[in-house]
Amino acid sequence: MLVPQRRDLLLDRLRRDGRVIAKDVAAELGVSEDSVRRDLRELAAAGLCQRVYGGAVPSSPAVADYGTRRGVAVDSKARVAAAAAALIEPGDTVVLDGGTTALAVVHALPRDLRATVVTHSPTVAAALVDHPTVEVYVVGGRLFKHSAVASGAAAVEAAEVVHADLFLMGVTGVHPDSGLTTGDADEAAMKRALSRRAAETYVLASTEKIGAASRFAVLPLAAVAGVVTDAPAEDAVVSRLVRMGVPIVWAGGTPE
Repeated sequence: MLVPQRRDLLLDRLRRDGRVIAKDVAAELGVSEDSVRRDLRELAAAGLCQRVYGGAVPSSPAVADYGTRRGVAVDSKARVAAAAAALIEPGDTVVLDGGTTALAVVHALPRDLRATVVTHSPTVAAALVDHPTVEVYVVGGRLFKHSAVASGAAAVEAAEVVHADLFLMGVTGVHPDSGLTTGDADEAAMKRALSRRAAETYVLASTEKIGAASRFAVLPLAAVAGVVTDAPAEDAVVSRLVRMGVPIVWAGGTPE
């Protein structure tokens, strides 16, 4: 098998199975494990996969720039946002992450909801200006332009005074093996800091994030109260998450 054919096979396996184990593919094809690892390095350099210990998993399209992400999985994000908004009880203090799905949560909030939203996203804060009964607190710090959120040491320190009922957290990848990931180390640290300030953390996971992974770990799946997603229950990755005991909040209704 030629190298381009082998790499096409690896991409097909990533799409089909949600992961590739280098030693298994090497044994199947009768090539060295180093050859498969080299292929995976080249695919990762092209942004086509995310290397992990022993192999690779699909890379997340959610690491694209903010403007591009606004056009990705719009309907899926709206469904996830509606289900996430329904988790908020009147009187709650909610930490709302940045990103395009969090912005969709703002638009899904009932107009008569009385709650407090704490956010490190200026775009989320601005979108809440016209909400009549939601009080808004903004956590400041260095602006990470990729996701339009504050991050860094000053933002983490500012978050330490927050005590919230709920954190609605965005990530770029939800994977049974890699856990919850994002594309920037400082942003990952900020998400961990915010999660520590909330009684419960729920992950906003539109379809393109399920089964994908990025470079930096945020939290293990066991550390969150649930994953809000509209990915189908029969999806192979979702099935693995369920078998692992990860609570799933089904956006658009509970599967039969």
